[in-house]
Amino acid sequence: MPFEMIFPRSAAFALVLAAPFAASGFFALSAAPAFFALSAAPALADTAFVSNEKGNSVSVLDIDTLTVKKTIPVGQRPRGIIASPDGKTIYVALGDADTIAIIDPQSLIVIDEFPAGRDPERLDISPDGKTLYVTNEDSNFLSFIDVASKTPLGSVRVGVEPEGLAVSPDGKLVVATTETTNMAHFVDADKRKVLANVLVDARPRFAAFTPDGAEVWVSAEIGGDVVIIDSAAHKIIDRVKFAAPGLRAENIQPVGVNISHDGKLAFVSLGPANRMAAVDVKTREVQKYLLVGQRVWHAAFTPDDKLLLTTNGVSNDVSVIDVAGMKVVKSVQVGESPWDLVIIGGSPKP
Repeated sequence: MPFEMIFPRSAAFALVLAAPFAASGFFALSAAPAFFALSAAPALADTAFVSNEKGNSVSVLDIDTLTVKKTIPVGQRPRGIIASPDGKTIYVALGDADTIAIIDPQSLIVIDEFPAGRDPERLDISPDGKTLYVTNEDSNFLSFIDVASKTPLGSVRVGVEPEGLAVSPDGKLVVATTETTNMAHFVDADKRKVLANVLVDARPRFAAFTPDGAEVWVSAEIGGDVVIIDSAAHKIIDRVKFAAPGLRAENIQPVGVNISHDGKLAFVSLGPANRMAAVDVKTREVQKYLLVGQRVWHAAFTPDDKLLLTTNGVSNDVSVIDVAGMKVVKSVQVGESPWDLVIIGGSPKP
């Protein structure tokens, strides 16, 4: 965790370090003309927030102990869940309430709720934390919401049944995927204008940018693959195919896609196949299939990329994957029909 250092205007000062604070690694420094004063800041442990679609709740998992420390009641049908860039706010899309709930990650309570259009399914946020993007599945819109005022900024009509949503690392592009139209829609974030409509494979459910922003990976649930799009040219450049041993092709239904911070490894949730596919981003080859819980929907890395947690909608649990070891190390029971999750905390990014 970074610390803030404020130097005095006077040239004469002394530094006083308290050993307990120094050992913790979490501190803030301030200075007066003759000395620095040291005050401790609370450590923020890695924490996962899991939306339980049928449980109308959010499960809070302590990553250090891999246990549920609280279940937070929210509104009807929570699905997409994200954190603000600073990790101080959790946003949950409530599909049947047509709202977004705000959770304070410190007190672990819902502190606000505001309208988000009809049937908000997924949501994302601009890198500066000022704008929320929401896919409204029933009304076929991509909505833009001002974070500060919690009011609409506008919307863009896209295809039928928008779900997947991703913001480019530089914040200039938003990609929404539409399940029935089978398209990935590239939208200018500032002008709120559709730039391109790319026809992909059947029932695209998710979109993810590579860390450099050069590619967009779009999962096709019925198509059974992941389509890779050049984000500048808006053209398909490759596909990732799956063939898990012992499974019928129709049971392999890709949904969530998670790409590591270094851009080298992608994990794809294969739905009713109950598998996560680990894919080499450069070669597009599947490195390994990992057996997880039943009906895996989505996943999230811990900030240091050491663990990957998956939401398993039928077995009502979260599988914990040791990324380096490429193995599942634990299963944690959560609420009913876990769908999505987000992880915040203090462990450094790789």
